[in-house]
Amino acid sequence: MQNKMVYMKSLVEKLNAASRAYYQENREIMSNFEYDALYDELLALEDETGTVLSDSPTVHVGYEVLGELPKEAHDSPMLSLDKTKDVQALKSWTGAHKSLLSWKLDGLTIVLTYKDGALFKAVTRGNGTVGEVITNNARVFKNIPHKISYKGELILRGEAVIKYSDFEKINEAIDDVDAKYKNPRNLCSGSVRQLNNEITKKRNVHFFAFTLVRADGVDFKNSRMAQMEWLKGLGFDVVEYVLVDENNIEAAVADFSEKIIHNDFPSDGLVLTYDDIAYSQTLGMTAKFPRDAIAFKWADEVRETTLVDVEWSASRTGLINPVAVFEPVELEGTSVSRASVHNVSIVKSLKLGIGDKIEVYKANMIIPQIAKNITGSGSLEIPEYCPVCGGETQVRTENDVSVLFCTNPDCQAKKIKSFALFVSRDALNIEGLSEATLEKFIQRGFIKCFDDIFTLDTHKEAIINMEGFGEKSYENLMKSVEKSKNVRLANLIYGLGILNVGLSNAKLICKAFDYDVEKIRHASAEALTEIDGIGQVIADSVVAYFSDEKNNEIFDRLLSHVDIVKEQSEGTEMIFSGMTFVITGSLNHFENRNALKTLIEDKGGKVAGSVSSKTAYLINNDSTSASSKNKKAQSLNIPIITEEEFMEKFKVS
Repeated sequence: MQNKMVYMKSLVEKLNAASRAYYQENREIMSNFEYDALYDELLALEDETGTVLSDSPTVHVGYEVLGELPKEAHDSPMLSLDKTKDVQALKSWTGAHKSLLSWKLDGLTIVLTYKDGALFKAVTRGNGTVGEVITNNARVFKNIPHKISYKGELILRGEAVIKYSDFEKINEAIDDVDAKYKNPRNLCSGSVRQLNNEITKKRNVHFFAFTLVRADGVDFKNSRMAQMEWLKGLGFDVVEYVLVDENNIEAAVADFSEKIIHNDFPSDGLVLTYDDIAYSQTLGMTAKFPRDAIAFKWADEVRETTLVDVEWSASRTGLINPVAVFEPVELEGTSVSRASVHNVSIVKSLKLGIGDKIEVYKANMIIPQIAKNITGSGSLEIPEYCPVCGGETQVRTENDVSVLFCTNPDCQAKKIKSFALFVSRDALNIEGLSEATLEKFIQRGFIKCFDDIFTLDTHKEAIINMEGFGEKSYENLMKSVEKSKNVRLANLIYGLGILNVGLSNAKLICKAFDYDVEKIRHASAEALTEIDGIGQVIADSVVAYFSDEKNNEIFDRLLSHVDIVKEQSEGTEMIFSGMTFVITGSLNHFENRNALKTLIEDKGGKVAGSVSSKTAYLINNDSTSASSKNKKAQSLNIPIITEEEFMEKFKVS
């Protein structure tokens, strides 16, 4: 008995730590599969021993909410639901009773209160007893009605979610690989609980109602379905549902299981609720769950396979993540051969070893995961050296989770930002090399130095077979690389990433030294500071860079791959000398703003990002718009001219 109590305590600690990490800290230390298995094991032990520990997750609904938002107690506790993975259990549970079968959405539960036909209050579920007031944020949800026709007090519950399509768009706009969001639920949790609701609005949070709590004076004829239809009529989006009983519930579950693969919103199962309101109220609740509803999670489709490799993927932060590679298996209609193992702690808990027999599944029928290791050899060695740079690695423990880091400060993976700068529009302008793609190429050893970008064709077969790539993508990338070989010297120098040297500074330096590479690399700090616009800090940075033998070797190798576009410093009419322009809006004649900016700078002018008293002209093809830049220019009596007026006035093209 004592041993069982000790084990129960360890299960409680593990489950609470995993729950805290997932719900409060937006990180994952355990798979859903493992959590459910341990939870069920704890339930069985509690039934067997008759003991439920005070901090057991089977009793506690959650944890104290975090953040600076105001907190408020719920009128009635929001309990978690009992759950099953057995369709027959659902069938027995509903029996002859009509019930509503609906999605169990994977977001953040919100309680809305309306008074006098207007949104009065919005509170998160929090720990089930106390939530956070997020009324201002709820007002900017994508689909919440601000006013409704019903004038009594209305209280309803629903789930705030971010759709997969919006989640992908948000991540695509983030160049920094490590800054990308892990999953829609974590993004939604952070978005709903923002202190600035402008951020919330940009995230396209959707709300789907799933329970009506109170609407006095409305006759729903004792039907939850009638309540849902009534909410629809008020303008609310409600969670998709069907009316079932023991005769059709199996078919309904099968229909939902087919839909989940193509759903645009995250879901982690189904919910079954009695339609008969009066009958539901007679059932009451246990200490853990309400008796009128039950959650269903699909029995994961599990396949046995063989672990053939573990790839260790380095990132710019130095973190090295393990990815399991196994013999391909069919899961939920697709072929799967890879799954993230997340960190060293999970590697060790799974006791992984190459050649082990493992079971894999898709969490929520979407994300490949390792369910368990049948062999459990534990023979996998944690790399002592970084797979990218060969530097020594170190296992560190952060928040009770062991992770692997590269200790080499010069690791190429850590310099992802420098490579991203090199291929950016203002530098070599190589399309098709996002930070995500650069990171993949670096991890595979395709890119170690800048000049390796010009020899990517030697890795053609490997690139074509990479996930997300193909023949067409490869060809487009190679065309862009080839085009980049004809480059202006200023763009090349800017791309080197010399500390404090922006593109404008690089242009000033190149012009001052007649676009002569050798003059620039051997220039003294004194000579550089004589250039108008170049101060001591920039001068010292340039001298320091070209004083380093390694940097000169890098520069020489680059020069062997590129052709510097010849420019004339003498004879060019400096018609914009002493003039500052601001460019806004779309352009018709120039390829982009950078092209127009380059022309102005080549003729002695400057281009600023905002309008000030020093601005000579604001270039805007929509000269009559009510934009902030137009208003600022008008208030300062600064001329607003169109692109054509600019070209005609200054005789340029």
